[in-house]
Amino acid sequence: MKLLKINTNGQVTIPMKIREKLHCHIGDYFQVQVEGTVIKLVPTKIIDPSQTWFWTKEWQEGEKKADEDLKKGRYKKFKNVKEAVKHLKGISKCK
Repeated sequence: MKLLKINTNGQVTIPMKIREKLHCHIGDYFQVQVEGTVIKLVPTKIIDPSQTWFWTKEWQEGEKKADEDLKKGRYKKFKNVKEAVKHLKGISKCK
């Protein structure tokens, strides 16, 4: 356990070894939780509101499936965009 001191601005410094262990960097955010007489700092990532779709359960399931497909070689390579569009039109239900 480390002993920290509150400075005149009410701030404490998280020791470097702890920051490294938690992969915390300048500008990172923490949630502050008070439980009785205990203060907990929980590292937190802030998601840009325009990017929240990426973190939905449905999208993340699709990402996992895509990763599996890549690992198993289930993908098609195209020479150029025109070739890719032609392929997509060929498999599309609404041509």
